[in-house]
Amino acid sequence: MEFELDDDLIAVEDLASQVFGSLAKVERVVEVERKEGGFDAPLWQALADAGLLGLALPESVGGAGMGMLGLTTILQQQGRRVAPVPVWSTVAGAALPLAQFGTETQVERYVPKLIDGSVILTGAFDDTPGASPTVTAIRKGDDLVISGEIPSVPWAPIIAGVVVPVRCDDDSVAVVVAPVDATGVEAVPVAVTGRGAEAAVRFTDVHIGAEDVLPGDGEEIAAWTRRRIRIALAAVQLGVCEETLRATAKYTSERVQFGRPLSTNQAVAVRAADAYLDTEAIRLTVRKAAWLIDVGREDEAESAALVAKWWASRGGVRVGLTGQHLHGGIGADIDYPIHRYFLWGRQLAFTFGGADATAAALGDVLDTAPAIGAAG
Repeated sequence: MEFELDDDLIAVEDLASQVFGSLAKVERVVEVERKEGGFDAPLWQALADAGLLGLALPESVGGAGMGMLGLTTILQQQGRRVAPVPVWSTVAGAALPLAQFGTETQVERYVPKLIDGSVILTGAFDDTPGASPTVTAIRKGDDLVISGEIPSVPWAPIIAGVVVPVRCDDDSVAVVVAPVDATGVEAVPVAVTGRGAEAAVRFTDVHIGAEDVLPGDGEEIAAWTRRRIRIALAAVQLGVCEETLRATAKYTSERVQFGRPLSTNQAVAVRAADAYLDTEAIRLTVRKAAWLIDVGREDEAESAALVAKWWASRGGVRVGLTGQHLHGGIGADIDYPIHRYFLWGRQLAFTFGGADATAAALGDVLDTAPAIGAAG
C-alpha cells in the first residue's frame, strides 16, 4: 500500500479542513458545549451540503464510494478541531452497515436522509468482546420485542434511532434500528469526559418491526461494523494528537524561560519527539487498517483495526499528557484550548475499549494478522 494520500483524498482533506476550520473555531466549539447541548447543527448541515457525510458510502446508495480511507481523512480533520458532530458514530456505526446489509427498502428509507443530514442515527456496538449484547429480544414472528439498557449512546439526545445488536431468545444475534422516541424507551443524559451529548438508553418491551431488522447473521454484521468503528475512532484521535502536537510546538517555541525558548531544553524536545512518534504510529496504523478494509481483506483488517485502536488508546493518552505537561501551568486551565484536546483524547482512548482491553482482543485474532514483511 501507499501511505501517502492520493490526489482525490488530498482534495477531500482540503475540503474537510475548510469546512471544519471555518465553522468549528474554538469560540464556536465552546458556545456549542455551553449553550446548544453539545451538537453543532449548522456544522452538521454544512458537512452534508459538502457531500462529506456520504463520501465513504458506496455509489450504489448515493455515496461517493471513497470507503474507509475517505472517512478517516474526514475524521482526522474533525479531530483537529474537536468539532462536536457525530460523524464517526453515524457513518461508521449506522450508515455503513445499513448500506452494506440493509434491504432495498431499508436503504431507501434511511440512507438518503443520513447522507443529506436530515436524519441522524448512531451505532451502539460497544459491548465487551465475546460478551453478550446488553439488549435482549423475544421473537414474535418476524418482529422483535427488545428490552435492556445501553449504558452510553453517543449523541442520544439528538438522534432518531440507534443501530444496535440484540441477543434473541433463540440465542441468535440480530442487528436492529431501534427508535429512541417510542413507548418504552427512556434516555437519561450522562456526563462524559469529552463533554459530548450522550445518554444511557433503556428499552422496556419495545416493539421492533421486521422492517427494522437487518437481514443476515447479526454477529457477522456486528463484527463488520466494529472493525470500522475502531478505525474511525483512531482516525479522530489522530487529528486530536496532530493538533495537540502543533499547539504544543508553537507554545514551547514562543514561551521564553531563563532567556531562551522552552523548546530548546533537551527534556522538552525529547518529550515532544516521543509524542510525534506516537502520532505517526497512529497515522500509519489507521491508514493500513483503512486500506485493508477498502481492498476487501477483512480478516487482516480485523487485527489491523485493533492495532490502530491500541495505538490510538495508548499513544493518544501519552500525547495528551505531553501537551498538557509542556504547556506548564496553563495546561491545567480547563478553559484553555489544550485542555479540551486532552479530554477528547482520553474519551477516544477509552471508547470501545482502552489499550489493555484492545490488546486482549488483539491476542484472540493474532493468527489473522499479516506477517511482518508480507506483500501488501
